[in-house]
Amino acid sequence: MSGDAPNNNVSGDGDAPKDQARKLLDRARRAAPAKARRPRRPPPDEQPWSGAGPDDRDPSTIGDAVDHLVRDRQWESTLRSAGILTRWDRIVGADLSEHCRPVRLEAGRLSCVAESTAWATQIRLLTATLLERITAELGSGVVTSLHVQGPTAPDWRHGPLRVTGRGPRDTYG
Repeated sequence: MSGDAPNNNVSGDGDAPKDQARKLLDRARRAAPAKARRPRRPPPDEQPWSGAGPDDRDPSTIGDAVDHLVRDRQWESTLRSAGILTRWDRIVGADLSEHCRPVRLEAGRLSCVAESTAWATQIRLLTATLLERITAELGSGVVTSLHVQGPTAPDWRHGPLRVTGRGPRDTYG
């Protein structure tokens, strides 16, 4: 053996492995950096989290949720007409609400029962004013006419359908 240094040249082109590694590293540094690929974002309906901005999936107040439900089910007119019973004393005033109560609302016709014939007559005279108040409070088209009747005696008939005939008799003994 000769006294020369051992040859660690693996490639055989005269460069030491250390020099080859440096050349490869320099070449990699000079090369244009590869663009970082962003992961593909899933569609919003499949995305399990919400972003920084407001989103349909963010928590909402119960009032907003109910409003959304009412709009989806198209219950606006039903809720406006149901407001007659709860706001009757505000619409007609405390004095009239003590002596008259709404009974039925069908196809825009509001039926009320007064506690006496005198009050029924008084309310019939105020029909135009009451209809204006109801329209202002609940919106147009909810109530188109007002029908007021006085007190009635107990009746065996229930509902709008009638059968002619003798009717109820004393069958209790």
